[in-house]
Amino acid sequence: MKNFLDRVSSAPISWGICEVPGWGEMLPTDRVLSEMASLGFKATELGAPGFLPSDPKALKSLLANYGMTLIGGFTPLVLHNPSERQATIDSAIATAQLFQEAGATMFVSSIVRDMDWSFPEKLSTDEQKHMVEMFGVIDDICEEHGLKQVLHPHVQTLVETKDDINRVLDTCDVNFCLDTGHIALGGMDPVKFAKESFDRVGHVHLKDVNLAMGPAVLRREISLMQATQEGLFTPLGQGSVDILGVVEALEAQGYQGWYVIEQDTAITDGMPALGEGPLLQVTESMKYLIDVVAPKVTGANK
Repeated sequence: MKNFLDRVSSAPISWGICEVPGWGEMLPTDRVLSEMASLGFKATELGAPGFLPSDPKALKSLLANYGMTLIGGFTPLVLHNPSERQATIDSAIATAQLFQEAGATMFVSSIVRDMDWSFPEKLSTDEQKHMVEMFGVIDDICEEHGLKQVLHPHVQTLVETKDDINRVLDTCDVNFCLDTGHIALGGMDPVKFAKESFDRVGHVHLKDVNLAMGPAVLRREISLMQATQEGLFTPLGQGSVDILGVVEALEAQGYQGWYVIEQDTAITDGMPALGEGPLLQVTESMKYLIDVVAPKVTGANK
């Protein structure tokens, strides 16, 4: 059994790397990778376009310089709109080819209304059917490229709330990225999801969240970006999510996949000095996993 801590990694968004204009400062690639490596991470997700090379050979080489490999990456898709079917398929194939050639295994899909991330609206019956069909299409593309698609429920997408998640669970067999923060924000208990839908969990993002801020985000009174900048996501163990309970539930059932620390961060007070900034938050999260979670989960000390 592979040690729990050996399966913990992180993602560039934990260092504030995001393609959204106005999100915050973007730390240099070499600094982020160096800080990841300093914490012992052996793999990372891709991050925002432009953060890592788009050429797979250059990407593999760069990560290898830091002793890391590529897990996969967060991939927004439009799946409900038949008029965008071919464009979505073409985009998914291109992304899958990049991931395959770069040595990745996970295709983390998130279902947006459009590529501008417009606020979600209720889908018609036909749109819902098309989305379900397209999950299967993307699954097939991923299988052809040696990847696994995992659906990432996410605030401000078409799979955002508990009802949205249950609808997907009931209508198709796509696997999930259990993002503890976004699932909790959507009103679903992530521990319950880990226990009751374990057979659908293909990947995990560990994210803690201040749930008191959630309702305003879901009511669109405050944007996800603004909420993030104001502290919506906290270091692991400092928010509202039972991170230990999620990991215990997954490990007890034999989960052997990645746990990616993906706590959305925005740098809004200027470029932090070396040794400061997001590194400190991720270090706190790792300390929580090492001191609190690892001693209590099956196989942690094997």
